[in-house]
Amino acid sequence: MKVKLHLKSAVLFACLVGNAYAQKSTATLTYPETTKGTTIDNYFGNEVADPYRWLEDDRSSNTEDWVKSQNKVTQGYLDHIPYRDQIKERMTKLWNYEKYSSPTRHGDYEYFYKNDGLQNQYVLFRQKEGMEAEVFLDPNTFSEDGTTSLSDVSFTKDGKKVAYAISEGGSDWRKVIVIDALSKEVLEDTIKDVKFSALAWYKNEGFYYSSYDKPDGSELSAKTDQHKLYYHKLGTPQNSDQVIFGLDTKRRYVFGYITEDERYLVVNAAKSTSGNELYIKDLVNPKNELKCLVNNFENDHSVIFSKGDLLYVSTNLEAPNKKIITFEFDKPEPENWKDFITETDNVLSISTGAGYFFAEYMIDAISKVYQYDMKGKLVREIALPGVGSSSGFSGKLKDKTLYFSFTNYTTPSSIYLFDPSKGSSKLFKQPKVGFDSNAYESKQVFYASKDGTKVLMIITYKKGTKLDGNNPTILYGYGGFNISLTPSFSIVNATWLEMGGVYAVANLRGGGEYGKAWHEAGTQMNKQNVFDDFIAAAEYLIDEKYTSSKFLAIRGGSNGGLLVGATMTQRPDLMQVALPAVGVLDMLRYHTFTAGAGWGHDYGTSEQSEEMFTYLYNYSPVHNVKKDVSYPATLVTTGDHDDRVVPAHSFKFAAELQDKQKGDNPVLIRIETQAGHGAGTPVSKTIDQYADIFSFTLFNMGITNLNTKVKN
Repeated sequence: MKVKLHLKSAVLFACLVGNAYAQKSTATLTYPETTKGTTIDNYFGNEVADPYRWLEDDRSSNTEDWVKSQNKVTQGYLDHIPYRDQIKERMTKLWNYEKYSSPTRHGDYEYFYKNDGLQNQYVLFRQKEGMEAEVFLDPNTFSEDGTTSLSDVSFTKDGKKVAYAISEGGSDWRKVIVIDALSKEVLEDTIKDVKFSALAWYKNEGFYYSSYDKPDGSELSAKTDQHKLYYHKLGTPQNSDQVIFGLDTKRRYVFGYITEDERYLVVNAAKSTSGNELYIKDLVNPKNELKCLVNNFENDHSVIFSKGDLLYVSTNLEAPNKKIITFEFDKPEPENWKDFITETDNVLSISTGAGYFFAEYMIDAISKVYQYDMKGKLVREIALPGVGSSSGFSGKLKDKTLYFSFTNYTTPSSIYLFDPSKGSSKLFKQPKVGFDSNAYESKQVFYASKDGTKVLMIITYKKGTKLDGNNPTILYGYGGFNISLTPSFSIVNATWLEMGGVYAVANLRGGGEYGKAWHEAGTQMNKQNVFDDFIAAAEYLIDEKYTSSKFLAIRGGSNGGLLVGATMTQRPDLMQVALPAVGVLDMLRYHTFTAGAGWGHDYGTSEQSEEMFTYLYNYSPVHNVKKDVSYPATLVTTGDHDDRVVPAHSFKFAAELQDKQKGDNPVLIRIETQAGHGAGTPVSKTIDQYADIFSFTLFNMGITNLNTKVKN
């Protein structure tokens, strides 16, 4: 079945009838009453009202009632969109195919994740050579509604024991369960209250994990500021776990991991999401202390491999695009560092496996992969299946073969088996999706931002699409935290493309696509650059007739939610629909919730200086909703268990918009229950959410019906 928007002869009809219906709907749309409080904060002598402060209390019955009433209004509105179920049906059909992850070897088994199609959570399987695969862990059995997910699985080096973490209701707080990998028998009591943590085994004796003390007040919103690394010895109670790092040294993020040879414990400690100290302990002697290798937060460092006394370290010190250096454990000073893989003009990501290093470079968000031997000599460039994103090329030193995956915006992720001795690849798993990838294309374009900076955007659409300004378009962006947006396939986006939609992704400043300088150009007092880049992307799409303001929607999540909020308040005329998801929207108070203070490197805080306060205040979405301005039709989405970007951000933004909106464009908030920041969300909830988002988007573009054509 192919679904195409009826945008030709019916476009005028759709605009007239659709808008008339929308106007009728919003004319009778009554928002829940949101009480205004009298809270006023003082920042450097500047008084700032916060009338919806009470919505920050996630344990309050008043907040609970507000959530219920908002959801009732939102669902009532969405129920009247005639094709919502049609979109949901098509997305469900497209989603229903077998999905696999790349296998990893532990002991005598290869382990892989598989989803039969519409299972809420991926199932972890294992398989011995020559035997049938068997279920190892099925998170779909962890809870009746599918909202408990498997978030991390860690095996001992011999594959005989495993620790796995579960998330309940989307929360970042985890429980860790330890089992015998062969019998699946639970070995001891559950480890509780683990957050932002790896699980790093030391031999078969125990493992390292990270967490915060449980905060006073709400565990979903109260500040968590001091991260600690613990060691849990098997057979001992959790309350006797040793604090390895973070007891006397306050750091917001502390991660511990063990080198493959099990000789070294490595600790990365950070105050924010950028830059870290580096500590290491030689585990040969239990009496050895942690040794500081890097004592500042100016750059990013991580140990990627060790061979005897020789350490291989990834760093962006004097190498903004990263390089790999080596040094002896006893000679960690920078003057003893030796370049192993030198910096290039493109951003480096590194992996190891089968006795080789694999350097992946992003070149305008597209992957190129090079193989190096243990002496740092280039072996070959690896031929990839096409233009897009690759991942994988990782494994143990003794592995003879490795796996990697490849995808782009029109091609579902396929898994390839790679022979590192020959450099040859062969297809291992290719999904069978009811989507005709050959009917679509992606185009790389560069456009000029406000200050002249060239910004990359990848635009995907059906071949033959007429550029007449009438194409419903979603512009997606993120622009922060050194995170790169690279081409990848999703059923959600495939559904949009099938309906004749255009999907555009802008690689904004603040991201990691072009290294440290690109990231820093979108942080703190440079944050406006990100919004300018996004606005310029929208203007390019309009100027080049991909779309028009009437048919443009902007979307982003988390930091991307901030992007949408700031863009729609600065340029409400530019788009028809705004879709901020789990957004950071109150820039004066974000650092007071959970681990939000750790985002200060990217944002700055309202407390650090009057200049920074003023800068944040001038773009903070919650504080820049103006009375009697016509804002685009807005659907704010969040989860009631989001303890990373707390839902209060979205609550307060929606309340401000509902209070001040001029005109007929609806302002709605959709609050998912038993859901967090996104990870582990059940498939059923994801499909429901995007059916709502797409139907809301099209309806507010004036689309009244979908012209459905069935092709065998």
